[in-house]
Amino acid sequence: MKKATRSLFILTIGLVLGIALTVGGSVLADRNSVQNAPLPLDELQNFAEVFGKIKSDYVEPVKDKALLESAIRGMLAGLDPHSAYLDPKEFKDLQVSTTGEFGGLGIEVGMEDGFVKVISPIDDTPAQKAGIKPGDLIVRLNETPVKGLTLNDAVNMMRGAPGSKITLTVVREGEQKPLRIVITREVIKVKSVKYHTLESHYGYVRITSFQTQTGEQLLKALSALKKENGGKLDGLVLDLRNNPGGVLGAAVSVADAFLNKGLIVYTDGRTKDSQSKYMATPGDMINGAPIVVLVNGGTASAAEIVSGALQDHKRAIIMGSRTFGKGSVQTIFPMSNGGAVKLTTARYFTPSGRSIQAEGIVPDIRLQSVKLAAVPNADRDMLKEADLTGHLINGEAEKDNAKAKKERVDPSVNKDYGVHEALNLLRGLHILRAHAAE
Repeated sequence: MKKATRSLFILTIGLVLGIALTVGGSVLADRNSVQNAPLPLDELQNFAEVFGKIKSDYVEPVKDKALLESAIRGMLAGLDPHSAYLDPKEFKDLQVSTTGEFGGLGIEVGMEDGFVKVISPIDDTPAQKAGIKPGDLIVRLNETPVKGLTLNDAVNMMRGAPGSKITLTVVREGEQKPLRIVITREVIKVKSVKYHTLESHYGYVRITSFQTQTGEQLLKALSALKKENGGKLDGLVLDLRNNPGGVLGAAVSVADAFLNKGLIVYTDGRTKDSQSKYMATPGDMINGAPIVVLVNGGTASAAEIVSGALQDHKRAIIMGSRTFGKGSVQTIFPMSNGGAVKLTTARYFTPSGRSIQAEGIVPDIRLQSVKLAAVPNADRDMLKEADLTGHLINGEAEKDNAKAKKERVDPSVNKDYGVHEALNLLRGLHILRAHAAE
């Protein structure tokens, strides 16, 4: 009787997985199996035995559907940190998140050693406002330990009704004890592209994440910046710090906005569908003006594609710290039950053939994480020619002062070290170009 039951379990599991087995043990490969490889019959038998033991001996009855869904989740979670099973609700949430509006904390996360690791908080969200930082390890959600939860379980716990609160217990490098951070959930409306003029003819664009409309929003931002600055820019700061990535097509559109030709990124996987090349089209939105791209450890995925493409084409100088290093492509496969499988299907490579996976983008110029602080009255203590009694008057002084007042610098430049250094570099590059043209 036990032998018959065991064979029935194996046959049942085989049918669930979409394969055909004979009770006698001979194997028939399904139509999609690779090279007609034999199925692991012993492992399927072990699975069936565990399935049966849970059904018969677990302290409480468990539905078959719940057991099989948990098995699917475990199977995908064991592949890599980014593959996952999405039930119908989770799949819907994912679709909503790529359009730029969703509920929760506003945080991009992954798994590391059984804990939830913060890849990046999203700008202007509850997570960022509460002080969550890239690299934080979330070890407890309210009073529930994260260890033992799947990533989807943890994400579901962090989501909730707008206005409700959750306490995250966070382990942070440099802190002697865990931090308890209370965050109030909100409906997250992410504006993926922000921009302003740093000073005359120097623009700043920040991309917080890559969504379906990001490419279009970038083109509008660049057009607005050029209009503000008399029709042209002498330099651009493209801020991709703490950008967790997003839609691949959006990354391609952003890189294409600054390139006239050539390869942007290519993907390589086992199937033909996962092998793609994305090429630039003619037209550079800022006509070859210098670009400094700001990156850090929270710059991931699609943001690394843009950084790598512009670096390889020598179209931009990458400044900051080494990026996160997520160089894999996830494909969403909708399922008949309304859910989906998010499966890693390929790696992506920069135009020169570099793999970003677990390596990241190394900046051309490294910056330390420091804060700017003005020294009060530093210039007043220095004696100048103009302070001497009877000094000669410079007839050009009034013109220079008027020009300096006109070329006002945005206050953010003196608060953000990365932006400050990027603007200084752009100024230098513009001066060199002007001298070379003389």
